[in-house]
Amino acid sequence: MEPEAGPVLYQKLRVWEPSLESEEEEEEDIAVCRNKAGRLPGAWAQLVAALLLLAVGFSLAVRQLCSSGASPGALGSGAPPASGHSHRPGVYHHGAIISPAAECSRLGRELFVAGGNIVDAGVGAALCLAVVHPHTTGLGATYWGLFHNSSSGNSTALTSGPAQTLAPGLGLPSALPALHMLHTHFGRLPWPHLLVGPISLAQKGFLVDTSLASALAAQDTTGLCPLLCHANGTPLGPGTRVTNTKLAAVLHKASLAPTPDLSGDALLSLLAEDLGLEGPSVGPRPTLEPALQLPVPQGILFTTPSPSAGPELLELLEASLQSAGPSPAPCPALPQAAAAPRSSVLATVDSSGSVLLLTSSLNSSFGSGHLSPSTGVLLSNLVAESAAGAWACPLIFRDISDDTEVDVLGLVASGTPAAVRVMTHALLSHLARPQTPDQQGPTESPRACGQGTLLQVAAHMEHAHVSSVPSGCCPFQGV
Repeated sequence: MEPEAGPVLYQKLRVWEPSLESEEEEEEDIAVCRNKAGRLPGAWAQLVAALLLLAVGFSLAVRQLCSSGASPGALGSGAPPASGHSHRPGVYHHGAIISPAAECSRLGRELFVAGGNIVDAGVGAALCLAVVHPHTTGLGATYWGLFHNSSSGNSTALTSGPAQTLAPGLGLPSALPALHMLHTHFGRLPWPHLLVGPISLAQKGFLVDTSLASALAAQDTTGLCPLLCHANGTPLGPGTRVTNTKLAAVLHKASLAPTPDLSGDALLSLLAEDLGLEGPSVGPRPTLEPALQLPVPQGILFTTPSPSAGPELLELLEASLQSAGPSPAPCPALPQAAAAPRSSVLATVDSSGSVLLLTSSLNSSFGSGHLSPSTGVLLSNLVAESAAGAWACPLIFRDISDDTEVDVLGLVASGTPAAVRVMTHALLSHLARPQTPDQQGPTESPRACGQGTLLQVAAHMEHAHVSSVPSGCCPFQGV
């Protein structure tokens, strides 16, 4: 059941501003001193008050002179105060985002700094990936998500339901209504604000990164030209600038849609014209529902319901914990010639313990390979007969034990034919790790099996932590 829309209690991330704290402290000091002065005999009270006001005025003047020479770019940079402390890479005071594309992680950070929460940052980055990584995700993709709200303690699953067919071999897009619905219930910034960056990237152009270039080099580009090909039909290489003005127009229309359903309907109408269909198909109706839960001795596990791989993940974790405790088994042997659906993952976390994990897929690399000329969207080949959620099993672990300071841990994997076993191994490795008072945080180098990607985010000691396997696969940003 879709929860009723309404105000969501959710802490606002506040970028560190050195002037705010010191001004509040000075106001408190002045008030205390005035109270003390008021208890002195009249003449002495007036003298003390005058001296105090003179000292405060001098202090303010000196600080004004100092601040006038400060760099205008320092505010919101995420840098700690001069008297503060530093952290290893991937640890931040307020919030962080990790995604497969540097441009999208940067956009997520900008949404944090603009006053957004982790849902704003995550949804904005997902829409960015829909532009710059058309080989793994896009507006034609299917989405699953898992959101843990530290304010309420609730975990919510974003579900797309079974795959639906738009036309033979072509899956029905569900990205726009799914992401818009997630933002409507849990985001803070206005919906159009989240699409400004992705629209600009599609309109003005983005640079082909190594991941996209490698996928293009291995792909038959017949259906991808002219968008992702040179004039002679050869695929674009790293560093080439790409524009997708049709996609920019679709995103602009979506930014004006007042409801999640209308966001998707605008795209479906254009796709129906491209494919010669009589009318737009009934749009996908993604839902938000309570996440699946599994209590364990150390805390509570959350994941997405069927038809994702979440139930299978919980069954495997429960069996492993009951039979052998938290010690991880050796990495599972992967099936011969196993092919994993191409998928995209990203994760956001804030220091209060809220986590958002998003995973999406076109099924194959570049999906169906069918590029819609009116929309610039690549359609997936996730159709009604597909195992729509075999690649989706995001996992959140909320720690309730007394001997550790790790509050919440999020894990999400992609690109492996044994995602469920990879996630199980990663969580058991974390649980088996000895907890000590001087522990620096969650597993700094999470272990994974196979050749896929594993993202880890956590809230620990009032800080946000991010990491990945392989360690250099996914750029991260934070404040």
